[in-house]
Amino acid sequence: MSSNVNINLNKNIILAVTGGIAAYKSAVLVRRLKDYGFHVRVVMTKGAQAFITPLTFQALSSNAVHTTLLDPEAEAGMGHIELARWADLLLVAPASCDVLAKFAQGLADDLLSTIYLATKAPVWVAPAMNQQMWAAKATQRNLQTLIDDGVHVIIPDSGEQACGDVGRGRMPEPEALAAQVFEFFKTQERIQTQQFGLLAGKKVTITAGPTREAIDPVRYISNHSTGKMGFALASACYAAGAEVTLISGPVSLATPYGVARRNVTSAQQMLDESMQMLADGCDIFIATAAVADYRVAEIAPHKIKKAGDELEIALVKNPDIVATIAQQEKRPFMVGFAAETQNVEEYANGKLIAKKLDMIACNDVSRQDIGFGADENAMTVFFAKKYGFNQRDLEKASKLKIGEQLVEAMSDALSTKN
Repeated sequence: MSSNVNINLNKNIILAVTGGIAAYKSAVLVRRLKDYGFHVRVVMTKGAQAFITPLTFQALSSNAVHTTLLDPEAEAGMGHIELARWADLLLVAPASCDVLAKFAQGLADDLLSTIYLATKAPVWVAPAMNQQMWAAKATQRNLQTLIDDGVHVIIPDSGEQACGDVGRGRMPEPEALAAQVFEFFKTQERIQTQQFGLLAGKKVTITAGPTREAIDPVRYISNHSTGKMGFALASACYAAGAEVTLISGPVSLATPYGVARRNVTSAQQMLDESMQMLADGCDIFIATAAVADYRVAEIAPHKIKKAGDELEIALVKNPDIVATIAQQEKRPFMVGFAAETQNVEEYANGKLIAKKLDMIACNDVSRQDIGFGADENAMTVFFAKKYGFNQRDLEKASKLKIGEQLVEAMSDALSTKN
């Protein structure tokens, strides 16, 4: 979080901590949530207390920690009802396999499971577990049940786990979780105050992140894109009233609240998903993804062994996703992105014309403060001549703020088109 953020949304968050080594991250999460001005109360399961003490959370949250179902100090001994009414959001992080199963089956045998059933607040779960437990059919069934029930599931990250396995199951970093909670409440605030309704009723598809083109089973061609700009823009479009689908390459980012996500790996997969969204109905197509220009002509079935000082690999050109969509008979409003290191305006206008786009946003990734992986951005927006707009310069700001300004630019162009 930027050090100059000082916003108090006056919201109450129950942070529920369940049993798992990732519980240590929850201590940092309390601090990050408080940095945003949220009021935090912590609920701990018996399993969580085996990994970290309630005293730690009491010191960090400045509130008593809740661990028992029937609290003699609570009104009428019904602490779970009081907490359920107090909460504006129930965030379970980490969420163990056991707790996901309880929620899915409607069990109520401890404090957390009764709060889950008793609260009217949105419920978010951030699962953290062994990669095989995450992949288990029973876990995936339970997750689907929770999604159907309206629970927001934060997909875990991939990487090395405490047990030594490598795979999906790591709880996202506290900073990322806190930022997502903040964006959720800011979105709700905008909707309630009608600050944004610029894309109301529109179906928006956004591509984001890098693509990976396999060389052999262990190597691939890719780039440094993190997907942050595309994910921030997805949040901004949802806040503006749009129905948003995010087609994402391999990134370690939580899905923005209210946004449907489709994960892909290669450029061809991203094109296939994009064409499907076009067939399903799409009003605005935004291509923020950094798609690999080439792929390997023939993927090696086994790991290529090192032999000699040189290795020749034949490459073939990948499909141009944004140009392909723009050429369709029922094309949506087309927004392209260009990440350049020199001659930014020249290259951006060239792409705008060559790919028949309505609008293109370009940034200079040679700048270290706004390049790949940065939390802030600065962009120049160019429009097709038919709109009669001059270029717009978006000064350096958070990527979410840049996303909001891009929404305004799209809305202005769409109004002119209509």
